[in-house]
Parts: sequence; structure tokens; C-alpha cells
Amino acid sequence: MSARPLGELRIIGGQWRSRRVAFEAADGVRPTPDRVRQTVFDWLAPRIEGARCLDLFAGSGALGLEALSRGAGFVRFVESGRAQVARIGEALQRLGATDRAELHAGDALAELARAPAKRYDVVFLDPPYASDLLGRALQNITAVLAEDARVYVEWPEDRRPALPANCDWVRDKAAGRVSFGLFTHVHQGSRA
Repeated sequence: MSARPLGELRIIGGQWRSRRVAFEAADGVRPTPDRVRQTVFDWLAPRIEGARCLDLFAGSGALGLEALSRGAGFVRFVESGRAQVARIGEALQRLGATDRAELHAGDALAELARAPAKRYDVVFLDPPYASDLLGRALQNITAVLAEDARVYVEWPEDRRPALPANCDWVRDKAAGRVSFGLFTHVHQGSRA
């Protein structure tokens, strides 16, 4: 089996299974590996259908595109790199998914600072490893979460992030040099 070219990823499940998508590989953009995506979406299978998702630090768009392929109702992609945003937009057009997605070229931390009109059921949080963005994003992540939401987090091995108050790990695993997991926020009080 030959390796995929740099700048190309494969959607591994759902409606667009095996479709190849181009992404901008500059600036160290690294799609979540296939076997990690498979595990994560196996974990999310009971809740991805119809879910409102947020793909922060979208990079290649692999996680958000995979969510759409598997039946997510809506995905908002947030990415600051212009070339990456252009490629995600091209993929959404090519897959015919523009009616279930929004693409925002901007700062992911600013996205968390705005109060969303609707909260998200699933958030994908995978910033560049060599930055402090994961810790900073975790400080404000609970503001965008719906009741019983799941947050996917990816980090380099041996650097497990501290979760915000009232959050608990649901699952976590390591695959090679990548560690990843899902956590949820335990909402206090009753729903409004």
C-alpha cells in the first residue's frame, strides 16, 4: 500500500468514506491520523448523528469533515491560516456540504470568547502542539458546550492537559506519539 501524498487526507467513514481531500500542509498542519479518527468516531457514534459541532484550530479540516460524513447536522470550522481556510472551503464545495457548515477565518480563542447563540454538542480541540493554545482554549471551552457535550482533545504523549473545573474524562487513549481523549462538562443546576 502506498503512502498518501503530503497534503492529502482520506475520509475514513460515513457518506464520503474513502474520498480524498486536499489540505494545505504548510505551517506544520497535521491531520489527526486515520486510526485515531476511527477510534474517536467509534466513541462518538451514539451522538454524532444530527450533532452541532465546532472544529477549533481546524487545520486540515479532517475532524469536521469526518463528522459531516458521519451525519453531523452542522459543523463550524475555525482556522486562522488563510491557505488552510481556502482548502477547507474547497473540500466543502466539492463534497456538497456547504449547507451544513460554516467556515470562519479567524482566531479560535476569540471564537470561544463570543457567547454563541446555540451551543455545541461536540467540540474538536486540536491546536498546534508547540503552542500554549490548548491550555488557553480549555480555560473558556465550557462557555460553548451544550448539556452533555463531548470535547475531543489531542496532545503530545506525556503532556495530558488539566481539565477545567467541573469537567471529567470520559475516555482517553494513546496511539504512538499521540494521546487523545473525550471529556464532558458536568453542568451545575437545572436547564433553563
